[in-house]
Amino acid sequence: MLIDGHGRKVDYLRVSVTERCNFRCQYCMPEKPFSWVPREELLSYEELFEFVKVAIDEGIRKVRITGGEPLLREGLDNFVKMIAEYKDGIDLALTTNGYLLPQVAGKLAKAGLKRINVSLDSLKEEVAEKIAQKNVLKKVLEGIQAADDAGLKIKINCVPMRGVNDKELVDLIEFCRKREYPIRFIEFMENEHAHSGAKGYTSEQIQEIIGKDYKFKKIERTGSSPSQDYEMEDGYVFGIIEPHKDDFCATCNRVRLTASGVLIPCLYFEDAQSIKEAIKNKDIKKAVEILKDVLAKKPEKNKWSEDSTISSRAFYETGG
Repeated sequence: MLIDGHGRKVDYLRVSVTERCNFRCQYCMPEKPFSWVPREELLSYEELFEFVKVAIDEGIRKVRITGGEPLLREGLDNFVKMIAEYKDGIDLALTTNGYLLPQVAGKLAKAGLKRINVSLDSLKEEVAEKIAQKNVLKKVLEGIQAADDAGLKIKINCVPMRGVNDKELVDLIEFCRKREYPIRFIEFMENEHAHSGAKGYTSEQIQEIIGKDYKFKKIERTGSSPSQDYEMEDGYVFGIIEPHKDDFCATCNRVRLTASGVLIPCLYFEDAQSIKEAIKNKDIKKAVEILKDVLAKKPEKNKWSEDSTISSRAFYETGG
């Protein structure tokens, strides 16, 4: 069992397989061109899997594959299969923008993927294009349907942006409610890589927008999910992720690994250590030592609950 320095059980590993992305979303990606980390500096699937095995052996029970956009890395279904076959009962999930799902949803499900989170920030083609800087909506909707057809459990993520998609929150809820997909609205996380002028909404403001059309009640938080959930009169539940609060920090159960081998204890702090050398040298003992040291130094709370810090963390590297 993995326990951090504040006595919290850590059983959830998020693994980024690439920092590359085929979208340039306003809330995440730089406006100006920049250089990706060269592919040769990334850990191979086999090397990533070596650490995943270590983590599972030490007590990790949930693994989520992220990016960047993870579907850009070829052969992802093989990586999924490695993890799925290593130990029964591992909760294996994926976060994606959905654009490439039509081609691979079936393969991923067959390989052992159970659940999938898809970013859907608008149901209007022109708005989706404005956010992603690319004409994406048709492919994303096809991807969601492909995942549904493949039997994957689907959850939708949306970042409400001021003056961009804020008029669509009710439409997005209706889209998800009809299909029985949970939706989570995510407060915009201020970061140095977002487009200049990008602004989001607080949880209270999101609730106020939704409250004009629906009555709902707050559900008491349980477990370690970062989402504060709300139940509508018909029983449908939506969630809001509130990084500007620290309510979910008390039960935080996660640690993150980047594609280049950096182990990150908290999305909102810069502290991290690399396990790259240990894994490449097949020094499992050292990898375990680094993992436990990272968890021992895992912060009690995130920075944004204390001040208006603008993070320098590149969320496209860590699956924010």
